Amino acid sequence: MTGAVAALAGVHPATAGAAEEPQARVLGGSAATTDEAPWLVALTDDHGRQFCGGTLVTPIKVVTAAHCMVEPLTGGQRGPEQLRAIAGRTDLSTDEGEVAEVDRVWVHPGFRGYTSGDDVAVLTLRQPLSQGGLPLVDQGDTEHYRPGTVGRVYGWGKTSESGQPSTTLQAVDVPITTDEACRGAYPNYDARSMFCAGVPEGGRDACTGDSGGPIVADNRLIGVVSYGTGCGRPNTPGVYTRLSSYTGELAGQL
Repeated sequence: MTGAVAALAGVHPATAGAAEEPQARVLGGSAATTDEAPWLVALTDDHGRQFCGGTLVTPIKVVTAAHCMVEPLTGGQRGPEQLRAIAGRTDLSTDEGEVAEVDRVWVHPGFRGYTSGDDVAVLTLRQPLSQGGLPLVDQGDTEHYRPGTVGRVYGWGKTSESGQPSTTLQAVDVPITTDEACRGAYPNYDARSMFCAGVPEGGRDACTGDSGGPIVADNRLIGVVSYGTGCGRPNTPGVYTRLSSYTGELAGQL
């Protein structure tokens, strides 16, 4: 997302009907609870509709995807008054947990679209939540991105490509792939700002509605759900924002 709303006009998460296009993308996972992920938040609009996930890195700061801040109908940037962050709510059909309004939205100034990199944003909440934050990966870290490293993805998104979003939290473990495998699936893949995770046979992935949520390894936030083609397809891993390239910039927002 850029500072100019006009530059966002063509940027929007793909719909379920546009299956061949990158989707704003838990599939093949299992039920989880916010007890194991107390730093996880669901992002909703001001009418209570969940559209993305995010991660508390301090009690008042949420890291999410920049493309989550694009209003799908207008292509403009969502204003803070349109956003809510919900923590401690395993089942979104209940009213458990805490709800915080958003005071400020920072979107990476280099963001032009979710397939172009720099897909990261920080929300500042109006009031702190009681949950502690998840540590960010270190700037320049490479260890947590080695192929085969297993990351855990959390979200309330679809559990199948053509299915409906889940009201209950799901989690799935996915291994990080090689850059070559990711580049083979996505010609615009940029190893500086992205990484991929998934299994060659498919079946385990993030999906629509999981965007902005975390991928966690070694109790660190290493990435943000960014995009992918479909959900859980063979040889099409999910794409995540490589947060080790942004830790320095994010620190300035925390």
